[in-house]
Amino acid sequence: MSNYVLTVTCKSTRGIVAAIAGYLADHGCNITDSAQFDDQQSGRFFTRISIRSETGATLQNLKDGFEDISRKFEMSYAFHDAAEKMKVLIFVSRFGHCLNDLLYRWRIGSLQIDIVGVISNHLDFQKTVVNHDIPFHYIPVTRDNKPEAEARQMAIIEETGAELVVLARYMQVLSDDMCSAMAGRIINIHHSFLPSFKGAKPYDQAFKRGVKLIGATSHYVTPDLDEGPIIEQDIVRVTHAQSVEDYVSLGRDVESQVLARAVHAHIHRRVFIDGDKTVVFPASPGSFAAHRMG
Repeated sequence: MSNYVLTVTCKSTRGIVAAIAGYLADHGCNITDSAQFDDQQSGRFFTRISIRSETGATLQNLKDGFEDISRKFEMSYAFHDAAEKMKVLIFVSRFGHCLNDLLYRWRIGSLQIDIVGVISNHLDFQKTVVNHDIPFHYIPVTRDNKPEAEARQMAIIEETGAELVVLARYMQVLSDDMCSAMAGRIINIHHSFLPSFKGAKPYDQAFKRGVKLIGATSHYVTPDLDEGPIIEQDIVRVTHAQSVEDYVSLGRDVESQVLARAVHAHIHRRVFIDGDKTVVFPASPGSFAAHRMG
């Protein structure tokens, strides 16, 4: 038996779920998990369905026969092999906490991805990456060579077949062209002090203002800097008794966790872009509630 995932987005109307369920039953498939959300503001419908093929139906069989339903409801849809690991390319600069966390989760099998390479504008983590038998690409970026550097990055994305780029504290602003070309396929992480504490040393700024919450935000990258659709967020409390160093340490922990959860949701096809927001279906079996982040 094979396991697949079907993702569907379309205009909300009656009969969508019935049509999909009937089609899958007719093709010898059993639905093992299903989540759906009807956005009454945008009028869009979103669903993610886990499928077990019990009669040997292949991905191509399911795709070919689904076209009639797709045309009827004007769907954007995709069938995915649940066993196929998504190819991921990681970008990093000089802060390694998110990179190290992703590598550890990948190594122990909790993050089912195929890391096809790491790109960095510094050499700090070359040995770490190579010791994991992962290709390391050193591409320095300056104001003068940025177009050439991004062209090399895009070439590596093309050559490796990377389906997702993860900015694991990559401290360079991507061009509008790259953001547009990779729309919905680049995930970033940053602290959640924005827009209050911009620029250098945000934790120092936050400490001086006596903040009580430290957080992190993971989102899709768009040409609007740090304003893309949010996938995951979290916070940790701090007190007056803690130091700037404590703030930084706690901030790095929450950044690593939030980025890992965002990547996990994306690779399992649980994230749908809904205008400037996302619909994120929970991973817990049997749960049908959608979690929206804006």
